[in-house]
Amino acid sequence: MKLGIVGLPNVGKTTLFNALTGSKAETGSYTNAAAKPNIGTAKVPDERLDWLAEYYHPKKYTPATIEFVDVPGVAPGGKGREVFQAIRMMDALVEVVRCFDDDSVFLEKADAVRDAESFDLELILADIEIVERRLERAKKNAKSGDKKYKREAEMCQALIEHLESEKPARDFAFTDEDRDILVDGGLLTVKPIIYAANLDEDGMSDLDGNQNFQALKAFAAARGAAVLPVAAKFEEDIAELDADEAQMFMEDLGLTETGLDRLIRTSYDLLGYISFLTAGEDDVHAWTIVRGTKAPRAAGKIHTDIERGFIRAEIVAFEDLKTCGTMAAAKEKGLFRLEGKDYVMQDGDVTMFRFNI
Repeated sequence: MKLGIVGLPNVGKTTLFNALTGSKAETGSYTNAAAKPNIGTAKVPDERLDWLAEYYHPKKYTPATIEFVDVPGVAPGGKGREVFQAIRMMDALVEVVRCFDDDSVFLEKADAVRDAESFDLELILADIEIVERRLERAKKNAKSGDKKYKREAEMCQALIEHLESEKPARDFAFTDEDRDILVDGGLLTVKPIIYAANLDEDGMSDLDGNQNFQALKAFAAARGAAVLPVAAKFEEDIAELDADEAQMFMEDLGLTETGLDRLIRTSYDLLGYISFLTAGEDDVHAWTIVRGTKAPRAAGKIHTDIERGFIRAEIVAFEDLKTCGTMAAAKEKGLFRLEGKDYVMQDGDVTMFRFNI
């Protein structure tokens, strides 16, 4: 999973990136910021994998990972072709929106909806340029009488009108045929989005009373998007503490989990991702797949040979294994299953694949 941390300049993108990845990327005015994105990875916390590690005492422990890309800020009306190209490579976007005031940096008071609309408009304008070029090519090709290009031109014209009404492409009523036409189309506003409301500690401790957070929450809800409250500076600070100290600071804010945990869970839900687990004395390993993936394709995440020579999957649900306490007890209770090629993998399946090549 590759998540792009995006937004206007100076809203806390790099601070959040540092908190999520443990990086030390330089923060500061966008005028002095590096032109290239910062890239880092974060391990996906998974208590199920921790339990399996305690059970098997493996030589290797391999959690799932997420790649975070801290994309330089896009100033309203600025030129952001390189930035937009970086955004096109992302699976989903985490748009950081300022919900705090800082007179030493900002001349204006925070206005979360204004800022979200401003950044989203930059992406929409970039998409309009792409679709206009696509429309011109389709019109030229349609002169040959090819109905495919005529249909593409009609779709592009309708999409431009949609975008010009300041609506993202993800809200456009694409048909299946349209989606085929738009494969690798490079549109920015089709990407799933999470709005990360960046608050200070006071705002984080009183979400109901923070007008900017509540306004952003309503704004996102109207667009079917998720909102995640974060205190990026606070998260960056606790990322440098040991576990006990971090827990104490989190309790002071009434938090039960870190921003990373919450962001990962929200991202998985947004993209329809789940994890299956493999476990043994050599390795306990979490593998990320799309919900609805069948067993052979899931096996291919481990190695293409396993998918090619797939025979069956031997599976026990993690919760069943944990409740029983041992694999032997789970088998005695009939909770250990043999599944074939049509089995759809479930989140938390502890799996052994059998194959022959």
